[in-house]
Amino acid sequence: MTALAALAPSITAPLLPAAPAEAPAEAPASADIVRIRGRELPLNGLVKPELLDPAWQQAMHERLVQARPFPHLVFDDLFDARLLALVREEFDHPCVRWRHFKSGYETYHRSDTHSPLGPATQLYFSVVHSGWFIQALSRITGVDHLVLDPHQWGGGLHESGAGAHFSIHRDFSYHCDTGLRNRMVMITYLNPGWQDDWGGHLELWNDQQDRCEKKVAPEFGRTIVFLHGLHSFHGHPTPMTPPAGVKRRSVAAYYYTGEGPRPANAPEE
Repeated sequence: MTALAALAPSITAPLLPAAPAEAPAEAPASADIVRIRGRELPLNGLVKPELLDPAWQQAMHERLVQARPFPHLVFDDLFDARLLALVREEFDHPCVRWRHFKSGYETYHRSDTHSPLGPATQLYFSVVHSGWFIQALSRITGVDHLVLDPHQWGGGLHESGAGAHFSIHRDFSYHCDTGLRNRMVMITYLNPGWQDDWGGHLELWNDQQDRCEKKVAPEFGRTIVFLHGLHSFHGHPTPMTPPAGVKRRSVAAYYYTGEGPRPANAPEE
């Protein structure tokens, strides 16, 4: 049995009404599948197969270390689109508890730590928290012994609407509770039909914080991984202008290394 197939033989969770969707080809009768709200997903197809190819991992590593303004990678279609469509639906489920952030620095909603999540969202995080996925991520980034945070402090579900912004910043360097060192974040966007003129692109800025060097549109199925460091400045500082009711949605996971608690007098990186 493969790593993906070991996740679960099936899940039936009619928490939300099934939305119309394109009918993909039926999985072979012998395939291990997961069933969520009547839609079947082959467990061995939840991520693109190249992820487990050592040659592809090495090519991605070389691309990452050469990326500017700081090490990062952008993937399209890393995850099965049908899984991501189900995850997007679950932002609207009443089980999700939200925290609201509004200031001159940031405006967005984030799922609360320990919040219940829908079955597709749990499946997504089961994949990105699995040992084989983390091993692939380590080989791609060159960061060994990655540690995950199942409580999703700072990660989880992120949502924002018209007028929202996030000033240019660096992420936190240490987990507030465990003291683990933040090494990278992975963000997957869930926005079909997103228009460039709405804004909301993730901007990657230079180390002087005076120029945007790259913009990443938050399009459906697009994933960005970037390393946390002294110069990993990013954000979307201009207020967004999507139509009323249109939300910018994403899921985020942070990865750490276990270098022990941060000393009380340690300077910020």
